[in-house]
Amino acid sequence: MGASVLASRACLRSGTGLLTCHIPQLGYEIMQNSVPEAMISIDSSETLFSEVPDLSPFSAIGIGPGLDKKLETQQALKTLLQTNPGKLVMDADALNILSENQDWYNFLPESTILTPHPKEFERLAGPSADSYERLQKQLQFSAKHKVIVVCKGAHSCITFPDGRVYFNSTGNPGMATAGSGDVLTGIILGLLAQNYSPEDATLLGVYLHGQAGDLAAIEFGEYSLIAGDIISHLGKAFLQLE
Repeated sequence: MGASVLASRACLRSGTGLLTCHIPQLGYEIMQNSVPEAMISIDSSETLFSEVPDLSPFSAIGIGPGLDKKLETQQALKTLLQTNPGKLVMDADALNILSENQDWYNFLPESTILTPHPKEFERLAGPSADSYERLQKQLQFSAKHKVIVVCKGAHSCITFPDGRVYFNSTGNPGMATAGSGDVLTGIILGLLAQNYSPEDATLLGVYLHGQAGDLAAIEFGEYSLIAGDIISHLGKAFLQLE
């Protein structure tokens, strides 16, 4: 549930007007206490994601943080993809489930945003001998499946289906901490929900994520930086852009 809380807080801090979190029953009180601004959709399962709610009210969907890979969850993710959910960002165990069911790649909506770290990308696209070979695989993966890929790292690499590639200039080593990726998912989702295009939401989201991390490092230092500090500095990051 911690991953869901971090992603939700980051989404709200990124300017989305209304956020709904679909969670298992055991997470209800946690979310109500931790993110009271969020609406709640409760799964019929007490412990996992097992069903897809009515998606019609939602303009964008994020899935992956805290998901796990139980069989029921895998089937629910497949159902979600087959409903053609529109604007979608996938992270963490959503990517790991996808990598174990590679025939589902064809279900991905065009311009879906995938945010793997290098090991998760290796599971999706196969191993690489070095970073240059990984970049070539990332470009091929984006083009073949018509998706946007953010390979997270010291200089996060973003590839688009048309062959464009960007390297992010913000961020610091202190952001290599648990939950930082969940925060990025929330930021990108928050921008998608405000009708930013998937391309702009990705570029802006990755930049803001790193910029907030840099501002947090100025205050707390890289050694002491935690994911929640990135969220708390998002407002200052947005103000710098303005």
